Amino acid sequence: MLTELVLRPATAEDMPELAEVYIATRRAAVPAMPPSIHDDESVRQHMATMPSRREVWVAEDEQLVGFAALDDVWLDSLYVGPQHQGSGVGSALLDLAKSLRPDGFALWVFASNAPARAFYRRHGLIELEHTDGSANEERSPDVRLAWPGQQPLSFLRSQIDHVDDDLALLLARRLALTAAVQGYKDRPGLEGRDPRREQVIVERMAKHAPGLGASRIQRVMDAVITESLNAWEARRDDVGSG
Repeated sequence: MLTELVLRPATAEDMPELAEVYIATRRAAVPAMPPSIHDDESVRQHMATMPSRREVWVAEDEQLVGFAALDDVWLDSLYVGPQHQGSGVGSALLDLAKSLRPDGFALWVFASNAPARAFYRRHGLIELEHTDGSANEERSPDVRLAWPGQQPLSFLRSQIDHVDDDLALLLARRLALTAAVQGYKDRPGLEGRDPRREQVIVERMAKHAPGLGASRIQRVMDAVITESLNAWEARRDDVGSG
């Protein structure tokens, strides 16, 4: 039972004890969370350097019972020791994170971790993105959640802007690759489209974006491929008429 919870910045001296909190919490969370792929000693070495990479806060009640680690726009970690869960420590650390990042922040949770997802939803976080887990170390499906801060519309629009910037760069890269491959095809341009290959592309992409579904991705990719080939043909015609 907690007596007087104190939240304070972590020190280097705290990190060995926090590493043990992390190890015990991850181990107790299986199967809601997949087992850690790192051995205990690797975790201890990683945790020892965390204060140099993140803003780390501890929850203390005669001993360290939990911690949160943040960077500019991410809640990188929030862990509460197994014996102290359900006692308000997690809520206190999350409220602290909100006060430290009033403009909002995001975090990742394993899709299988139903208790954590319910906890964050109760505290006003929203689920933004579901993935197949191919980008995380455990290769386990995950969910990106966000606390949209004191001005949710501004926060969410800023997230959209970041995605649109990335999308523009990816579209430009795909356009360049589409143009490059035409020189190696027997029938370049729109005439040489390969429906079977396009179907394979759609099926592969649908695994990475299950929230969209194959039919929507197919319509998006049809437009991307069509416009990329149109751009290539227009450039070819311009060069040919020059």
